[in-house]
Amino acid sequence: MAVVVGPSGAGKDSLMGFAARALAGRDDVTFVRRVITRKDEVGGEDHDSVSPDDFSAMAEAGRFAVSWQAHGLSYGIPAETLGAVARGHLVIANGSRSALPHFKAAFPAMTVINITAPLPILAERLEARGRETRDEILRRLERSVLSIDGDYDIVTIDNGGTLDAAGSTLMTVLNGWLGR
Repeated sequence: MAVVVGPSGAGKDSLMGFAARALAGRDDVTFVRRVITRKDEVGGEDHDSVSPDDFSAMAEAGRFAVSWQAHGLSYGIPAETLGAVARGHLVIANGSRSALPHFKAAFPAMTVINITAPLPILAERLEARGRETRDEILRRLERSVLSIDGDYDIVTIDNGGTLDAAGSTLMTVLNGWLGR
């Protein structure tokens, strides 16, 4: 299991898209489609949008291998991912630093792929999204904790340069998993 984490604007979705294109057609690789209580039209990652009530019902029914709350939203990793891991697939999920203990409990053999970028680049990327003012973005970035605490296998990839450069590094990591 590979859990991709990093601050907003680091390029997690872009790098996961890069990897998905590079690994297209492989039946031993699963990219997880998260369930989120965010409307589809808001943009961002491709996900399954559900209401908060539906999310709660899904959680109570055991439909998530991992679930957590962040930024006023609920996020879930479908329980089916447990089966993919059991079948030996490389499962790649967009996660959250705050949810890593939950991921580790569900997927003991996991690698955390920590995507980073310099703060000025994060601010530029977030401003380009148009969801927050520059001041709001800078305040949010100032109070962000970008480190990862815990006993995890962590690979950090700097995505402050070109997508191809960071994507190549990500593919080296993923191909290493596939070669095990």
